[in-house]
Parts: sequence; structure tokens; C-alpha cells
Amino acid sequence: MGVPKREYESGARGPLDGVRILDLSRLVAGNTLTQVLCDFGAGVIKVEPPAGDTLRGWKTEGIETNWKLYARGKKSLGLDLRNPQARELLLAANPRLVIARISGFGQTGPYRRRPGFGTLVEGMSGFASFNGFADREPVLPPIYLADSVAGLYGAIGVMVALREVEANGGNGQVIDLPLLDPLFAVLGPQAANFRLTGKVKPRTGSRSTNSGPRNAYRCKDGLYVGLSASTQKMAERTLRAIGREDLVDDPRFRTNANRVKNAEPLDAIIGEFIAQRTQAENVAFFEQAEVTIGPIYDIRQILEDPHFQAREVLADYPDEEMGVFPMHAVAPRLSRTPGKIRAPAPHLGQHNREVLAEIGVDDARYAQLLADGVVIEGERPGSPA
Repeated sequence: MGVPKREYESGARGPLDGVRILDLSRLVAGNTLTQVLCDFGAGVIKVEPPAGDTLRGWKTEGIETNWKLYARGKKSLGLDLRNPQARELLLAANPRLVIARISGFGQTGPYRRRPGFGTLVEGMSGFASFNGFADREPVLPPIYLADSVAGLYGAIGVMVALREVEANGGNGQVIDLPLLDPLFAVLGPQAANFRLTGKVKPRTGSRSTNSGPRNAYRCKDGLYVGLSASTQKMAERTLRAIGREDLVDDPRFRTNANRVKNAEPLDAIIGEFIAQRTQAENVAFFEQAEVTIGPIYDIRQILEDPHFQAREVLADYPDEEMGVFPMHAVAPRLSRTPGKIRAPAPHLGQHNREVLAEIGVDDARYAQLLADGVVIEGERPGSPA
């Protein structure tokens, strides 16, 4: 079947038609925030400095893959904001304006001036302290986790603030959006658990400190499966499926608390069973037994999986450099007014004339602004240097 191929839907309307966003951010958090809103119809103008958004520099084989993904559907306005003329073009008083201020640690507090890098936040939030294995160092995420979570929270914050403006006749407001607070918020009741137990949550690898059995298990073919039996019924079903009904009433595994406490011997028993079968065989066996298990995929397997293909979790879109570029679908999926991917990511300054014409900049003035270095035009991808 393969990855579905789709065209951009340039004329598609969305539920956020009429919402205009000026995106002056850099890298992932801001671009995630505006990409989500852009997918649902908001008009996003990406204001870029002479060198372009820093995200453009995160390349694979010379291709701006991150930029292509997170800037889809946006328009690019190249402005050198160090120039007073550029700031005059950009800024105007608007009492209904909603401003999202993204930082590492917020606009208040003793760390408010610290650099806003996601790695710092992923360490200080507590995430890294319990991620990984007990006998090794804390593990930072291999993705931009803090930025992505902040971007999603930021999109919610913008919509809440817009709702206040539109429904209650209110003025705009400033959203204090640090990377720290949203990431800490999704880590659960760590503070409450610490106060109750006096113990810091340990690093347990893929095991859960809340329920068991739960782990990643190696299969005969070197691939892995993830199994989570987080209810009593599912745990008992798992033990019966592997032919160990005798363990259902074993004092070590009778209750969830017992299973969590004795996770190591329980994992050894389940792991031995799983190790005798391939990934596909394990998934088929446990699904037949109605046990909650799934394959642990890499991207190669994802691209080949029929469910990903049928739901178009990702699809190929036309691209000037790669021919086609695979992108994730708009999420979430609305039944009546779904989001759309309307255009590819822009090259630097691609929409200068279009955007500036809306505020009365004619061709003659635009030529002067370009000559003065106020506006910036970049080259199209793949064009000769």
C-alpha cells in the first residue's frame, strides 16, 4: 500500500480563519504553537531575521527537514528588526492583541534571565532524574520534549485568550509561557508522592512504579515488544497466557503492589517466554489471548505499517528538493471542521511583497526597503548558490 500521497489544499478554509498570527519565535516551541493553529486555518506570518529562523539550520543531508515540518502552511516575512524601519513596519498598537512570551523559566522568579534551552528544563523539571536505568546516569530525551510540550500548552493558552477577547469583549493579554511549567505539569504527582513517602522516584527503565507487569521485552529476532498489564484482570490474563496460572495466586504476584515490588522475577518469567518468539509472533499470540501488548517500532516499521497507512498518520506531500516530503497528519481530527495542510514551508522572505502590500507598501517603497536591508529575501531551496 505504501505511504499515501496528498496535495496541499491551498484554498481550504478552517475554523480559525480570520485569526492572524505574527510568529517572531525561534526553534521548536513557538513553531509548534503556530503550526498547530496554522493547521486549523490561522494565518501565520513567520517573521524571520536575515539568517532565517534558527530551525532552518537543523538539517539532515543538507535538507531543512525540521523547518519543512514545523513551518508548513506559514508565510515568511524577512525583516531585520535591528533596523528601526523594520520595527515600524511590524508593530502597531492593538488592545485586542494576544502575546505569547516563550522563555525557559518564565517572566518572574530568580531564573527568569537564564537561557531558555529545552535541555536545561528537561534536567531541572525532574524528568531526567527518573528517566533511564538505576545503575546509569539520568537520561535526557532524544527529542525536543520540553519545547514540544510548551508549544502545545501555548496553543491552548492562545485559544483561551482569544476566547476571552471574542466572547467577553475583553482586551488582549500576555501569556507567560516558559518551557519549565508545562513539562513539570505533565510529569504527574511527583511532589505529592515524595511528601507521602519521603522517597525520590527511582529510575526503573521501562518498568512502571505504579503497575506491573510493564516493560519492554526482547524477542527472538532482536526486536522488542511493550507489554502493560495495568489492571488485575489483565495481569492474571497475562500469566495464564504464558502457561503460568500457578502464579496468579503466588504471594509475590497476587496483587498489583506485590507485582511492582517483585518486578524483577516477574519480568524474568515473562521475558523468557517472549524471547522464544519473534516480534510478530508475540504480537499475534498475545492479541489472540487478549493481552495488551504492542510492537516497539522504529521509523522503518512505522512507514510499512498498514494502520499508519490506512489512517494516513503520515502522508507524502510535494517537495521541491526531495520530490515528496512525509509529514504527520493534522491532530486532533475534528469531525466537521478538520485541519488541513495548505502549503509547504516557505523560503526566507517568500511572502514579503504580499504581506507588506496589505499595509500599503507599494513596489517602489519595497525596492527601497530591500536596498536598505530592511526586508530580506532568501533563495528558493535547491537554487544555485
